[in-house]
Amino acid sequence: MSGNLLLIGKSGAMAARAALDLTAQNVANAANPNYARRTLSMAEVAAKGGIAMEPGATLSGVRPDQVLRTNSLFLQTEARRTASDVSRADAELQGLRNAEAAVEQAGIYPALVDFEASLARLASDPLEGSLRAAVVEDARRLAQTFQIATNGLDVAEADIAFTADADVERVNLLGGELARTNAAIARARPGSTNMAVLHDQRDSLLRDMSAVAGVTTSFDVLGRATVTLGSETLVSGVDAFALSKSSNADGSFAFAVGGNAVTLTSGRLLGGSQAMRSIGELRTELDDLANLLITRSNAAQATGIAPDGSPGQPFFSGTGAVDVALALTSGSQIATAPAGAGAGSRETGNLQALRDSLANGGPASAADAMLFKLSSAIGARTVTRDALRTIADTAGVALAAETGVDLDQEAANLIKYQQMFQASGRVMQAATDIFDTLLGIGR
Repeated sequence: MSGNLLLIGKSGAMAARAALDLTAQNVANAANPNYARRTLSMAEVAAKGGIAMEPGATLSGVRPDQVLRTNSLFLQTEARRTASDVSRADAELQGLRNAEAAVEQAGIYPALVDFEASLARLASDPLEGSLRAAVVEDARRLAQTFQIATNGLDVAEADIAFTADADVERVNLLGGELARTNAAIARARPGSTNMAVLHDQRDSLLRDMSAVAGVTTSFDVLGRATVTLGSETLVSGVDAFALSKSSNADGSFAFAVGGNAVTLTSGRLLGGSQAMRSIGELRTELDDLANLLITRSNAAQATGIAPDGSPGQPFFSGTGAVDVALALTSGSQIATAPAGAGAGSRETGNLQALRDSLANGGPASAADAMLFKLSSAIGARTVTRDALRTIADTAGVALAAETGVDLDQEAANLIKYQQMFQASGRVMQAATDIFDTLLGIGR
């Protein structure tokens, strides 16, 4: 009997120690976002039989059974999905803000206002050389602002493309790591600490992949992940397939897995693609604005004469924002007088026609509408992003409450397993006392 008590007490002490170790591990990883809480299940140890063993004396204590990792498939899937939506919204919003900064910092609208103001000053004295020189200089600066804005959009697009290339490489790297993790999961013993660590690593990789590409996941009975992107498999077992990126005609990105086209539904890559498409649309609007300036200015010039009586020459050259430039070489070429007025005329009829063409639905109004549209789009996407972030934060809190470490609970477990360890020691002490007593009786 005392022998059984010693074995039972020993098994209880060892089980309590294992539970204390696991509780300490939970406490140590309380702030680790890639860690899911573990618990240790216990199993009864019972002897199956033996020589001269009575049926009522078959119990032999307890043993640690399995390391159970807290897991919630629904909450994890929801947390990944909502975080992926936030990543998409953030990427698109950042791209639009960079585009807005490029256009606003170029100063197109203020330059248009200054150009119109210099034309108004010239009307007061159409033959004054300094006023004509001021018009030419403001026109040159206006043309330069279009080119500065275009260069700014080039930089914004290059930044998005660079980030997208890095993200594609990251997805492929994470896919390879996940395939290796799947292989390790297949070799690990179910219910072991190693299996729990591998599942933590798997979930961390899936979270990072979802933020970039919005993947869909499924799991087998061992916990190995299968990842799909659109209708194509990205990771299956120990096999990982490559994600690639190309460009569409509208500036957005096209993606393929293993050479087969896929359509993204969320993630940073999709947000970058949407931002590239929006910047392409903004570039078209900028070209239209430059063409409007070129067309109306040149048309007004063509109907008038310069102070020397020569026909008006084109004010601007170019076909869009990227190559618009001042065509006049001096202020004396500005056609302020209407055709037939004669050399040295102080008439401003043609200058007024130019001012009217610029003022009535002209470039300044178009620039104001373009900037307002861009600002409104950024405001709307900011509201959407903030709403998505609130949803994602809620999902993250729910997941943390389910799988995170509760320090209060762990503190209670420390006391419980400490008492279990002490009680097991008392059992062994009682068994020793009984054994010593029996030996004393025999003497």
